[in-house]
Amino acid sequence: MPPATLARLEQYTACDISDALLKLKVPGAGFIADLNPYSTKSGKDADTLTIAPVSTILFAAKGEALSEPQPNVPKDTHWSDATEPGTFVVMKQPSGQTNAICGGIMALRMKMRDAKGIIVAGRVRDVQELKSTNLPILAHGLSTVGSGGGSVPWAMQVPLDINGVTVSPGDIAFQDPVNGVVIIPKDKVDQVLEMLPNLIAADDKVKQDVLKGMSVYDAFKLHRGT
Repeated sequence: MPPATLARLEQYTACDISDALLKLKVPGAGFIADLNPYSTKSGKDADTLTIAPVSTILFAAKGEALSEPQPNVPKDTHWSDATEPGTFVVMKQPSGQTNAICGGIMALRMKMRDAKGIIVAGRVRDVQELKSTNLPILAHGLSTVGSGGGSVPWAMQVPLDINGVTVSPGDIAFQDPVNGVVIIPKDKVDQVLEMLPNLIAADDKVKQDVLKGMSVYDAFKLHRGT
């Protein structure tokens, strides 16, 4: 991601990004719902945004062969050893499973491979070890059971469907420690950045008029056109 693009994105919040994606009719406005933070950045960086390109890993239920995508995890290599440097790793687990697909050793290896963060649409374990990475690590839940209890890595760098939100390799993960995680489709980044200044300006005018006593309905109609 060009440094200039990153610098422009850093001016906004996840809510701002979703407002733009909603206007662009991106499903779910890019929001990955119901994530819990199990590790965060520490010290002076604790409240800073993490913005990075996405890499993906799809897991399958143990003993199940998915019809698509085709399996592509390298043989004789642990999937964490194949982490794409500089990416926000997004992982998806089969629904309904109670084991974890990411634990302390895997998170440590991903950090050593220069992952910028980890999102697990599923379960994680080894919370203290996750915290020791100082990476933003978010997941839908916890387990004490390792991935061998029910999950196997199936495919890497493939699109994932997470509750209706499509997450593809090369998309931009925008992790806001206050407001949540939004995925910006890679082909929408320029449009989002083009729209945001006007959206923010309109909202500022709405707030100013509401403070003066105007109704939200009228303020929205005047400044947002809705």
